[in-house]
Amino acid sequence: MSIKELKESFLNRFGDSGSDIYIFFSPGRVNLIGEHTDYNGGYVFPCALGFGTYLVLRKTDLDLVSFASENFSYSTEIPLENLSFKQDNKWVNYPLGVIDQLNKAGKIITGLEMLYYGDIPNGAGLSSSASIEMVTAFSLNEIFDFGIDIIELIKISQRAENEFVGMNCGIMDQFAVGMGEKDTALFLNCSTLQYERVPLILGDFLLLITNTNKKRALTDSKYNERRMECEKAVKYLQTTVSINNLSEISYSLFSKLQNLIPDEIILKRARHVISENQRVLDAVEALKSGNLNIFGDLMNSSHNSLRDDYEVTGTELDTLVEEARNIDGVIGSRMTGAGFGGCTVSLVKKVAIENFCQSVGENYYNKIGLKADFYIATIGEGTRRISNKER
Repeated sequence: MSIKELKESFLNRFGDSGSDIYIFFSPGRVNLIGEHTDYNGGYVFPCALGFGTYLVLRKTDLDLVSFASENFSYSTEIPLENLSFKQDNKWVNYPLGVIDQLNKAGKIITGLEMLYYGDIPNGAGLSSSASIEMVTAFSLNEIFDFGIDIIELIKISQRAENEFVGMNCGIMDQFAVGMGEKDTALFLNCSTLQYERVPLILGDFLLLITNTNKKRALTDSKYNERRMECEKAVKYLQTTVSINNLSEISYSLFSKLQNLIPDEIILKRARHVISENQRVLDAVEALKSGNLNIFGDLMNSSHNSLRDDYEVTGTELDTLVEEARNIDGVIGSRMTGAGFGGCTVSLVKKVAIENFCQSVGENYYNKIGLKADFYIATIGEGTRRISNKER
């Protein structure tokens, strides 16, 4: 849908009052490596994507906010005094959570008409929720001139998902979609929020995202359970070392302390997180030095750890990764996102893309019975206001 079409749809829904109409965009994200480390205070390495969420909005004199979406049939009008109430399991909880956090910070909004449109596949694990949250926070900050900096908007969006939606996510998704930059990945320390933009120089290779098309709802998955298991691991280790999260321990130190964790399941969860942090560090160095083969090997090791130690992959993701690794020209493939469905990301030679899509698609369908979708990952800009001419 073009910007012109989206604006026309807005006017068809809400009419032309003559007031200013604003348009904003926030991307999705793909994480190259560093999974389930963010809420453990660890390292991640995501980048913003070329597709995401658009928001068209306009101020009104009414004491309510009107929410509508081109992606979902559900729309609603909510009085200003009721904006802090959750709406069952509806998509509007993501922007409502942001508004609730702004209100708690003393930033009060007035009447609005808001139309969302996203071209991120829903439930694919490419951060459609963070994209909605960030485009909402950024746009409200702009049109009401709240004066909040981008880092604080990122934190507000994360808190909205944690406290309002009920998803105990880390800060990676909101940070990646808010701070993305074209053709770069973000090397982020989720504990300190120190970050470095690293150019993605892939030469003859491309990043190819493959969608399992297995839908999942993270708040209903074992995501929150994994977070609690990591907290248990920290408590075991605190009997000997003073730490607040698993990522404060290096992999070499963990090898000496792992006998402090008597529960085999908890031990496996800790081993994944701590080894994954090291893989991120190694992957960043490999990318900086132009060694894509090492980067690909680390992607493979990351998936294996997520499959065996963290147990968040599942048949669909494992099948896609297995089939990808059978293709000549693929040097790395792993699940990306929280898992339990969603997508894989693979490092594929440009000349092998057509064969990859055909072979992996056919074999996945024959084994799983689902049709996979493929997207070449174009690395785009972070959350921003856009002009009518941009798209």
